[in-house]
Amino acid sequence: MTRKERKRRVRYGFTMIELMAMLIIIGLLATLVVTKVASKIDQARITTTKANLKALHAAVNQFRMDTGRLPSEDKGLLDLIEQPPDIDITWEPGGYLESTNLPPDGWGHEFIYELYPESGKQFAIRSMGPDGEEGTEDDLLSTDAY
Repeated sequence: MTRKERKRRVRYGFTMIELMAMLIIIGLLATLVVTKVASKIDQARITTTKANLKALHAAVNQFRMDTGRLPSEDKGLLDLIEQPPDIDITWEPGGYLESTNLPPDGWGHEFIYELYPESGKQFAIRSMGPDGEEGTEDDLLSTDAY
């Protein structure tokens, strides 16, 4: 091979520096996308939990208006979907929720029904929030204004 032939030969592919630069750029873009999506997922869980708290709070109020009492502390929110034995004709047929199951909060935990909580209200429905522990700062209550 002569010198002229070597100069004419075309190189195909990328250099190692070009590949590394491309991988760094792709990594940075992926990091941005993942952080944005993760924050939206957390916000969606909070929004879902707040909506479920409102619906359950309204169902408990409707139960009280129809039956003259709040759901029992023993059965709690189950009184909204299963007819209590001491209530006959005033109980809403089919229950007070659209489904036959109690909805979970955004993190898959069950809601907690409290009669006469510390807030001074007649009842409250609590979500344990993302940490799954009751009584921490991230708990959401049905009595909070949203």
